[in-house]
Amino acid sequence: MARRPSFGDEPMSRLAVWSARLAWFALAVAGLSIIIVRSGLLEIVPSLATFGAALVFAVLSILLALASFVVIWRDGLAGLGRALITIFISLLLLAYPAYLGSRALKLPAIDDISTDTGSPPRFDVLARLRPRGTNEYPARNAELQRKAYPEVVPLMADAEPKQVYDITLALITKHKWLVVDARPPAPRRDGTIEMVVRTPIMGFRDDVAIRIRAAGEGTRVDVRSASRYGMHDFGTNARRIRALLDEIDEAVSNAPEPRPAQPSAPQQRKSPPEKRPAPANRRQ
Repeated sequence: MARRPSFGDEPMSRLAVWSARLAWFALAVAGLSIIIVRSGLLEIVPSLATFGAALVFAVLSILLALASFVVIWRDGLAGLGRALITIFISLLLLAYPAYLGSRALKLPAIDDISTDTGSPPRFDVLARLRPRGTNEYPARNAELQRKAYPEVVPLMADAEPKQVYDITLALITKHKWLVVDARPPAPRRDGTIEMVVRTPIMGFRDDVAIRIRAAGEGTRVDVRSASRYGMHDFGTNARRIRALLDEIDEAVSNAPEPRPAQPSAPQQRKSPPEKRPAPANRRQ
């Protein structure tokens, strides 16, 4: 006696199966590329090539999933749920690169931002870590930066340079950024801090230099943030500078005012004790 086919006995669409396999493979390759970048196992170019391959696999999986819809509808095959999960995984993987692409269309292709474009903070120790030819602030960036990020300006703090330096260093320590050099301000020397900051997802290294300089009765803080690789930072450096200066401004405003040094009281000169006449010897 022949068994009647029941719901769920339909054969699985091979396109749906392969689309799911490609989606999971793309996710694994993307995760591997992130691990490679953050650990520094390979150079940046092979790591980015690996991530780019993951995006290609994600696009192919979406195309296979869409093709499977046609086959499933025409032949009555199973695999609709698998195809939908495939599209969800692939779109999730493509969402962040698509967001960066939209920002790249709106923002100028620059990767070095400074609050002082005329005399930006210098990379001294960081110069040894950066690629050759990327230590000087590009002059062409000044006008592009001014139009795209007019709010990136120096911070004028109503506090002494040493206090601003200590507050800035405490905030950097709180964020767990890697400080490679720190020099406190002196009477004839600016305070400087050089550090390395990593992006949240891919872990790309960005270099930051901070200059703390006395200005009148207050302090001027300049920040320069530059991507170590690439030609477009997608606005990351400008956002970092604004956020850091806002934190410093708030911390300086909430910091207690340093107490003025109390002058030591002049020591009173003690007069020598008066000499008393010796008592007369008594006769026995």
